[in-house]
Amino acid sequence: MRELTTTVNLPELLREALGTRAEIVGVERLRGGSKKGVYRVRLDGAGPAAVIVYRWAPEENFWPDADDEPPTDPLTPTTGLTPYLAAHHALREAGVRTPDLLYATELDATGTNTATGTRTADLAVVEDLPGGTLESLLLHDPTRAATPLAELARALDHMRHAQAPHYGSVGHPYPFSAAPAEQLVLDRALRDLTEAAARDATIHPAHDRLAARLHDLRSHVHPRTAYGLVHGELGPDHVLLDADGHPVLIDIEGLLHFDVEWEHTFLRLRFGEHYTHLARPDLDPDRLALYALAQHLSLVAGPLRLLDGDFPDREAMLGIAAHNARAALATLE
Repeated sequence: MRELTTTVNLPELLREALGTRAEIVGVERLRGGSKKGVYRVRLDGAGPAAVIVYRWAPEENFWPDADDEPPTDPLTPTTGLTPYLAAHHALREAGVRTPDLLYATELDATGTNTATGTRTADLAVVEDLPGGTLESLLLHDPTRAATPLAELARALDHMRHAQAPHYGSVGHPYPFSAAPAEQLVLDRALRDLTEAAARDATIHPAHDRLAARLHDLRSHVHPRTAYGLVHGELGPDHVLLDADGHPVLIDIEGLLHFDVEWEHTFLRLRFGEHYTHLARPDLDPDRLALYALAQHLSLVAGPLRLLDGDFPDREAMLGIAAHNARAALATLE
């Protein structure tokens, strides 16, 4: 497990964030973050018992460089303080709860952090949510989870209706290309298919049939002119609960305006039987079919690519890739 770099002057950072000196009694790196460091800092004093520090820096990113990733693809994973702040503002404007932002500081043009005066990283300090994850609650007490699930469904409705006439990151709300969203998904899915076929022995012999299936699904999708807010990776592990049990969205940097069917295909994958609480009957079934296969292929190629680096939970990534390879192949039956 990576440790919080000593170049972060935590006492100074927290004094800026909290307005008072707080005694630090413990620091732990939380599991799960693959693009940024997420640290819980435990405190002793009159303020909060703990805060969360986000740290964006190359050495915190487990993903290997993807030099062939088109820079104009708004579905390309986004990270950094700037997209985080844009997403935080957009979600709050839509009435969706995210952790309270206590402080943020970024590198200036010289690579110097504006708060600490050292070459370090973009940093944010946010509230620590005491209620655990929705994923844990669904596992241990699904009956009690019904209330935050219903609240999450309402939050998704708020996001759906926070529309823009173009798709793209909330930091860049206009399209990078003239291609409709469904063509963007097809092009990305074909790239993921090529990579998945090179990395997974079960996908390789089905490459041509899966490509034909993608093209067929794309042919049934008609253009759209309005796009809702989409988290992009909204599993139950990315929903925390506050002290009153209300859901709070985290890992929000990839927020964009896009087809809400893209969100719902991922929700259906990650929430499983509990997705019925989040489902909406008026989604476009043709988009759902295309985007579901695209998501499966992405979840084969992506986890296997992540394992080119030193991501610690390798068995979990292998399991995700294997599960989604089987799901992709099942669309051919």
